[in-house]
Amino acid sequence: QLSTMFEAKLANAALLKKIVESIKELVTDAPFDCSESSMCLQAMDSSHVALVSLKMEVGLFDTYRCDRSFNLGMSLANMSKALKCANNDDTCMIKHDDNEGDSVTFTFCDTKRDKTQDVTVKMMDIDSEHLGIPDQDYSVVISMPSAEFQKTCKDLSMFSDSLNITATKSGVTFSGKGDTGSSVVQYSSSSSADDEKDAINITVKEPVNVNFSIKYMNQFTKASTISDRVTLSLCNDVPVVVEYGIEDNGHLRFYLAPKIDDDDNNMD
Repeated sequence: QLSTMFEAKLANAALLKKIVESIKELVTDAPFDCSESSMCLQAMDSSHVALVSLKMEVGLFDTYRCDRSFNLGMSLANMSKALKCANNDDTCMIKHDDNEGDSVTFTFCDTKRDKTQDVTVKMMDIDSEHLGIPDQDYSVVISMPSAEFQKTCKDLSMFSDSLNITATKSGVTFSGKGDTGSSVVQYSSSSSADDEKDAINITVKEPVNVNFSIKYMNQFTKASTISDRVTLSLCNDVPVVVEYGIEDNGHLRFYLAPKIDDDDNNMD
C-alpha cells in the first residue's frame, strides 16, 4: 500500500472560508475528490433538489501536490469551524497523509506575526455519488453582477416562495407574486454599463419561462462573496445552472430543477 500525500496551499484562507460558508447549509458532508489537476466536490442537498458542483483547479493554489486520486470526506460544519480559526490574510495549507490516519490538517500561517496554527479535522467515509451532468445547450444565458442577482432574489422572497424568470430577445424579467404583493424586476439586454463589471449580458436563442424555489436561490447567492459576477444558464423544463467563477481557476455551480407548479394553469 503506497501512502498518499496530499498538500495544497492557498495564499489566503478567506477564499476557502467563503466557499465553505456558501455551501455548508445546502450540503452537510462533502466528499472532496482530489486529483493531480484539481480539488472537486459534487453533492446533492439533503432533499435532493439542488446539486452543488465545486471545482478548484491547481492554478488557485500556491503549491499543490497529489500523489494519486483519492477522496477527502469531511463534514462541512467541522471544516467551517476549522476555517473560522484562520484570519483572512493567513495562508492556508491543507494536508492529508495516509500514514497519519484519517484526518485532514489545516495549517494557518500568519507571516506578519510568525505564527502558525494547526487545526485537524477527522475525515468521514462518504460515498461520493458522481452524477453525470449532461452537456446542455442552453436557450438563455444571463451574466450579471452577483450583488444585483442577490438583491433581486432577496426582494422577491419577501412576496413569494417562487421566482419566475422570463427571458425573451427584449430582456429578462425576474418576478415573484404572492398573497401580500409582488415584485417584478426587468433588465433589458441593451443596458449599457460603463463598467464591464456592472454590465448585464443576456444571450437568448429561444424564449424561456421557468419557476424556481426562491429559498434555494437565496442560498445560492451566498456565493456572491466569491465572485463579482454570476452566470445563469436556462432552458425550459431543465435545471438552471447558477455559476460563480473562482479567480479564473475554477467555479462553484449550483443546479436547481424547475418548480412544476400545479397552479400554472390558472396564472393570470
